[in-house]
Parts: sequence; C-alpha cells; structure tokens
Amino acid sequence: MKRARSLRMWLASLALGTATSAFAIDSATIVGSALSPDCLAYRVLGVCFWLQCSGFSCEIRTSVKVGHYIPDAVVSSYSNTGENPWGEVAFMSPPNRTAEAGGDGTTNEKHENNLAKFRNADVIGHPASLIFDRFAQSFGYTCEGAGTMFVPYLLSTLDTIAWRYNLPEMFYPESLIPGRREIGARSTLNLWGNVYPRGGFLHHVDDYKAAAVVAQRAGDIVTRRGQVHVYYPLLPLSPINTGGYWPAGELIESDESTGKWQELVPNVSSTCAVFPNSNTHAQAVDGGYAWALWRPYRCCKREGQLFLFSVDFDGGVTR
Repeated sequence: MKRARSLRMWLASLALGTATSAFAIDSATIVGSALSPDCLAYRVLGVCFWLQCSGFSCEIRTSVKVGHYIPDAVVSSYSNTGENPWGEVAFMSPPNRTAEAGGDGTTNEKHENNLAKFRNADVIGHPASLIFDRFAQSFGYTCEGAGTMFVPYLLSTLDTIAWRYNLPEMFYPESLIPGRREIGARSTLNLWGNVYPRGGFLHHVDDYKAAAVVAQRAGDIVTRRGQVHVYYPLLPLSPINTGGYWPAGELIESDESTGKWQELVPNVSSTCAVFPNSNTHAQAVDGGYAWALWRPYRCCKREGQLFLFSVDFDGGVTR
C-alpha cells in the first residue's frame, strides 16, 4: 500500500511539473479548482450506531454521520481527436485507425443551424486526490471517493463501435422514444439534448451545450456497470451500502443528489451545478471543454465491530 501511494504521489508530481502551454488547462489549475467549499457541500447528517464487543461484554458506540461531494474525475468533451484540453493526459487518446477525425458538419447555407456535431470524450481520474483530502478534512471527518487520479475510465477513441456508430444503443427505447432520458425539458424551453444514444454525435446550435450533453453521456456510462462500451466503471469496489459507508451511485441527468459539474474549460468556475443551468456559457474557440464531475458520498467513522444503523437529523433511518 505504501509503495502504491508513493507511486501515485510521484505521478502527480510529474504531471504537475509538465508544461502544457499549447493546451487549455493543466493539472495544477485543476488541482487548485478542487478547493471549492461550494462544490464540497460538507454537511453533518446524523449519527451512526456501532456494536463493540470485548471479552464477555458489549456496548453501543456512536459516531457522526457526514456527507459531502468528491471530485472523482475530469470529463473532457472536445471536437478534434487527440486534442484533449487537459494537456498532460492528451497522450492517452491519440487518433487511431478506427478513430481518426473529429469536428462538426459544415454548410454554405447561412440558415442551416442544426448541423451535426461530434465530440470525443475522456473520463480521467481527478488529479487533486491528495490536496483535496487535506482540504476536506479541515471541515471534519471525510469519506473516500471512487476515483483514482490519472486513471482513464473512458477514452472514446477506444470505444469506436459504440461512440461513433451508436451501436447497439441507437435501437434502445431511450433513443427511440421522445422525452426519455433528456437533459432539460421541452415544456420549459430549456432542452439541451438527449442522453441516449450515448455516443459522440448530436445536433445542436450551441457548442457549449452540445459538449455538456456529451460529457453527461460519458458520466452516465462510467457510473454504471455492464454497459456495452469500452470503459472501466467509476464505482467503489464494494457497491453495496455496508459498514457506515454510502458511496455515490448512478449519475442521473439534472439530479444533483447523484452528481454535479464544475466547469474547467473554457473558464474555471468555483461553483458546481447540474445540466441544464442558467450560468453564463462561454464558447470554446477550438471546441474543447472540460468539467470536474463531483459525486456525493456519505459515511461515518468506524467505532465498533458491527455497524447497526444510522439516524439522520431529518428523521431517516439507514441500516
């Protein structure tokens, strides 16, 4: 364990020291952005009860139950294959024989405003693990996240069949039935796009929103197991809620209780929000965007051999 931790620290130091002037953001900036109280949203939720036995006697002990968000990954959504706006990790997803080009459709007709757009997507472990842990611990006891820094959970250049041909998801009910799994709603005139099929193509007049929809698709994939994609699940090794630890689950669009987004490119934000939102959206000149994906965790410090249950201050009981 010590050797693995030392290796992670060495990789982080190496990445932070790499020059990336040709790209939109670097690891040092991403690490600094993680020190956000708004995104952390630290809360004391309730009390956990434990059974501690020794010799011939047992007693019930308690510990505080807390909840907060953790930046598990950086999700990049960008037009040009091989040009991830996070400079140090761009080498992970270069063009290959099955995934070479990128970009949007073109036309000479000025009235044509629903051109096909294409976005690559990379989901890579957030680089701020060590510094973020110290920052979060200043608020109190903290939970462990699922992400490991610099680990690639999804590289769309390796997911060619699903990402570029929408197979088999183009035949899923979510892809065929209007109104299912959409980001926003037609009724509010704020529909950003559909989650399915979870690939790189979509039609949109707004470049930022198109990139956000693709980022949501990538986050949707990696927070689930058994998807027909080439990826590694961004989930804890023990998904069941046991032992006073309740990890983040599946990401659901527009539902902050499952995850939220912090803009990194083209502008670094100090706050988090879900899609859709009313924030000011700057357009990237080169079609490259990136967000940090913050996911919610709840936990309590182990104070016994057996976790019994927890009581939240709002009256909820969890076993």
